[in-house]
Amino acid sequence: MRRIRQHLLVLLGCLLISAYFIHHTITGKHGLEARSQLQERSRALDREIAALEAVAAELLRDVLLLRPDPPHPDMVEEIAIGVLGMARPGDRIVLIGQSVGREAGSTTLDAAP
Repeated sequence: MRRIRQHLLVLLGCLLISAYFIHHTITGKHGLEARSQLQERSRALDREIAALEAVAAELLRDVLLLRPDPPHPDMVEEIAIGVLGMARPGDRIVLIGQSVGREAGSTTLDAAP
């Protein structure tokens, strides 16, 4: 009887140790859950890197268009319209969501020559 009790205690101890290691394999600092979180973070960073590379490529294109003498006319026009808010004579400007005078909503203005 004493021998069976010792075997059962050893078996129980081995089961407890195994349960401890299994628990930490799944939920520990370097376990499976942490690994899946790191993989998801890696995928998110890969998406962010791809977006930043696209922006960098666009900026490089803009730099190359501005570099030659004289600068590319389409690039100068894009900067004049987008950044400086200028327009060519005869262009129609559509303001959406801004109030002009008494009216609110969509308004069309003619650019001054």
